[in-house]
Amino acid sequence: MRSIDIGSRQIALRLLFFVSSLLSTHAASRCSNDGSVVRNISEIPSSNYGRDGLSHITIAGAVADRMKEVEVWLQTFAPGKRTPIHRHSCEEVFVVLKGAGTLLLGSSSSKYPGQPQEFKIHANSTFTVPINDPHQVWNTGELEDLQMLVIISRPPIKIFIYEDWSMPHVAAKLKYPYYWDQECLDSLKDEL
Repeated sequence: MRSIDIGSRQIALRLLFFVSSLLSTHAASRCSNDGSVVRNISEIPSSNYGRDGLSHITIAGAVADRMKEVEVWLQTFAPGKRTPIHRHSCEEVFVVLKGAGTLLLGSSSSKYPGQPQEFKIHANSTFTVPINDPHQVWNTGELEDLQMLVIISRPPIKIFIYEDWSMPHVAAKLKYPYYWDQECLDSLKDEL
């Protein structure tokens, strides 16, 4: 895992708008694309998918945009909220746009994730998560949302969810398609 301070929030925001300007526009539905080259992020549907304190926007994805190699999300977590402990067989890059939190990173090299390493994350930082390494991101701030641009490879992804850090890798529960893909995904990608 690498942590790099990218210097300014402006760079992260420019990256976000650059990526979004290269992609097609969603119509009113999450599952469609009207072929536009430029889209307004504030007009892309968002949802919490039944998870209080989460806002997820798929800026460009396998389902609506027919992306095959990369998917881009904008995720916002309210103070105290977190992802589940999970892993997936794709590369993942995070750019923290605002807020602060903690990345918990376990290991895929033994039968269990084990005691995770803790890494502080903050606005204008970026980090990567290795393929299949269990991890969890928490908004450990008390007042400010944690907002991140997330880039994954090989969409749509299969996510394995852990109850805790001592759960064996083979016991992690598969969630596929994941919540933001399930209403639109017409043919399941059969690879891991």
